[in-house]
Amino acid sequence: MTTNSTTRSITQAPFGAADQKFAALKDRLIDTDSLGLEHSAVERLIETDGREVLRELFQSHLRVRSMEEVQVVPVGEDGKARGHCRMGTSRPLMSIFGPVTVTRRGYSARGHDSRFPLDGALNLPPEKQSLEVQRRVARLVAQSSFDDATAQLAETTGASVAKRQVEEIAVRAAQDFDAFYAETVHDISPEKTSALVVVTTDGKGVVMHKQDLRPATRLKAEQQGKPKKRLGSGEKKQRKRMATVAAVYTLGLFFRTADDVVHGLRPVQDVAERMRGPKPELKRVWASLSKEPEEVIEEAFQEGLGRDLNRNKRWVALVDGDKHQLARIRRVAAQHGIDITIVLDLIHVIEYLWKASHAFNKPGTAAAQRWVDERLHRLLCGEASSVAGGIRRAATMRKLSKTRRKQADKCADYLLNNAEYVRYDTYLAEGLPIATGVIEGACRHLVRDRMDLTGARWRLPRAEAVLRLRALRSSGDFEPYWQFHEEQEAKRNHASRYERGQLPAVTHPPPRSHLRLVKA
Repeated sequence: MTTNSTTRSITQAPFGAADQKFAALKDRLIDTDSLGLEHSAVERLIETDGREVLRELFQSHLRVRSMEEVQVVPVGEDGKARGHCRMGTSRPLMSIFGPVTVTRRGYSARGHDSRFPLDGALNLPPEKQSLEVQRRVARLVAQSSFDDATAQLAETTGASVAKRQVEEIAVRAAQDFDAFYAETVHDISPEKTSALVVVTTDGKGVVMHKQDLRPATRLKAEQQGKPKKRLGSGEKKQRKRMATVAAVYTLGLFFRTADDVVHGLRPVQDVAERMRGPKPELKRVWASLSKEPEEVIEEAFQEGLGRDLNRNKRWVALVDGDKHQLARIRRVAAQHGIDITIVLDLIHVIEYLWKASHAFNKPGTAAAQRWVDERLHRLLCGEASSVAGGIRRAATMRKLSKTRRKQADKCADYLLNNAEYVRYDTYLAEGLPIATGVIEGACRHLVRDRMDLTGARWRLPRAEAVLRLRALRSSGDFEPYWQFHEEQEAKRNHASRYERGQLPAVTHPPPRSHLRLVKA
């Protein structure tokens, strides 16, 4: 009984300031001025003053932790015991409620750096901002610009964080991305997933500062000299670095005909009912500016292997026809002994058809639409070579100008160069996917919507961090990742600084009960 009473007296006294502020808030809510406010003003009042109550509660808790800290003799990772104890050493911490102070014992030895065991028990970061503030920052910068993230943080929390600090926090917050996916074992049951493993990659340019361009691009930019106000024909600004975007998922078989596909591509208002295909399972999307494309493709295959542990699923790669991309996919597949079916994305093919159609028909006309529909149907029936030959013959017979014929020839060349990957009649009969909707959405969401802002130029570390944080949100892994990140922070910042990686206990063990269990 004495122990419990002592504990209550110790832990309740430091909360006096919080009690006073809570009482003051209650008094303010019933005074004459507040009773005349509209409800929105009362909400803002409670949020602002209530946040100060919460800050004081947090400060009081930290005060209790400081009061209950017991003296130890910590031994560092260097094997040196820190026997000299300094009481009352303080450090600031910016919490989501506002600034607080952590007071703790510091231990030192002559010629060696100090240790603060309570910092480890609380898992305090080296930076001033708390890990919860950093989590909020990570979520915000994954959604909007650094300026907007800074403003939203100030509006929704009591934390004061400058834009430069927000940028630095984003980089630190994303540092465990690769380790998370390498070490985290996902609960994947191959028997409960569908028959196909789908791997798809693409590239998307991001405008960078010159020093962060890849060497070849930077050299071209320097040779090009000062940009003109208006670039000449064929000139490029040489200011982008390509981000490699990847997506991996499992998918069910979906058997269709050419008519089904053409019908499904028509505008929603023109279709009474369309076939619904299976949804991607265990989808993961990500992008990288810092890694070479082959590294990202290797990661994609590793992800796929995690979904096909028994090697009994069929693998499909959806591509856009880039010859370097094709070579990398074939090379990595061969290294892993995977027999993979490569499919040319139908959406890219349709884009080429439309450009060719405009060489023969006026844009926006029914004739242009019919031209595309007819050739698309033939492609889906496996007639790629005859479609390409027909386009060229028609261009010759119509005596198209050099400019107009260029698009027609490009379409024909695209089909012939990728003839091996446009066997759509076979793919449809075997239930395989033929369009890269997932990777197109990933390129748009991960890269274009966030990185392609007007006037934006990126430094590589910040751009890579934002891509990683957006990928975690898109794949539904942000919260598991953050738990993993905090565990890694505890190891990096605290456990690694003590002998055998063990943090010293800084609190009294709970009192043992004197009651005994008596068997009946």
